[in-house]
Amino acid sequence: MKFSKYIIVLFVIPLFAFSLHKYYISLCEIEYIKEEKSVQITIGLFLDDLEYSMNKGLNDKLYLASEDEVENIDDYYKKYLSKHFKVTVNDSLQTYTYVGKEYDDDIVRFYLEFPNISEFKSISITNTCLVEDFPSQQNIIKIKVDHFYKTFYLNNKNANCLLNF
Repeated sequence: MKFSKYIIVLFVIPLFAFSLHKYYISLCEIEYIKEEKSVQITIGLFLDDLEYSMNKGLNDKLYLASEDEVENIDDYYKKYLSKHFKVTVNDSLQTYTYVGKEYDDDIVRFYLEFPNISEFKSISITNTCLVEDFPSQQNIIKIKVDHFYKTFYLNNKNANCLLNF
């Protein structure tokens, strides 16, 4: 009998400890495609976190990636992203083209584009997605320009990054 108690303490209880901890992370990939003169962006966010954040202050609850999703959900997404995700290219704040989104299990991926960028000298990103509601949120920014790669880790204390070429 004592042996079974030790098994519970040594193996079962630690499993509960790991399941209670949640990581708050997003990934944003930015690539400048010189031939197309465009900056293409993919942002991946966890659906449950985004749903929680987007529903704050709303009277009617938004259900993301479900049969109850409202028809104009892209309008809500655009509004959220325009508030929390800003990009400046060559010292000029850019207005992105919202290409679309796709759901992949518990992640939503947004596709954005800045067309007509003929020269790429600098990029500045501000990403405050989810940080208001999740203080440990980390927003990873990966930038690719030609054969140059750079990664930034943004959070609630530092939501900005700048890269000059």
